[in-house]
Formats: sequence, structure tokens, C-alpha cells
Amino acid sequence: MVRKRKPTHPGEILDEDYIKPLCLNLQKLADRLGIARNTLFKIRSGEASVTPSIAFSLAEAFDTTPQLWLNLQQNYDLWIEEHEHVHVQPIIKNGALLHSRQNRGIARAACA
Repeated sequence: MVRKRKPTHPGEILDEDYIKPLCLNLQKLADRLGIARNTLFKIRSGEASVTPSIAFSLAEAFDTTPQLWLNLQQNYDLWIEEHEHVHVQPIIKNGALLHSRQNRGIARAACA
């Protein structure tokens, strides 16, 4: 199911809801999070992903949960992939091998 609106990257949430309103110093924030300043810049711009480790640091720093940051990242990543993914022909439907020209030869006649 294709969703039309692109989810917000967690870096944008970080920037708009925490960094800007709190006037945080980026170098000191990066130090507190235990990441390189460059990594923080890449996350803010959507060029880098929030990893589980960074999600834990963000959660501790901003009194949120790691799941918040990971869910934001996962929703963003899935939306991007949904729009860039090259579709694969199905092999199984309802637990049974589909008999089609594309599936011919993909399964051996007898499995040992």
C-alpha cells in the first residue's frame, strides 16, 4: 500500500522540536550524545539514519523512548524503499507455490 505523504525524517524532528527551540549548541549536543558533530549534521539533514545506539542516546537526552526515534526512522526508510523498490514476482501465495512461467525451475521437482 503506497502512502502518499513522505514521513518526516527523525533528524527533522530532532532539529525542529529540540535543537532549535532549546537553542542547543551542536558540538556540545554531539559530545553529550557520544557521536561526531558531522554525524549529528547528517542526521539533521536526513543524510544519515538514527541507529539503535543513537536512539538510546536521544531517548536519554530528551526524555523520550528509543522506540520513538527508531519508529520515525523505520517509517521514513520504508516509505523511501516503497517508492524505489523494484518489485519481485511472488513465489508463494497462501502457503502454496504459485505455478507460473516465472516460477518454473525455481523449485526442484523433489526436495531431499
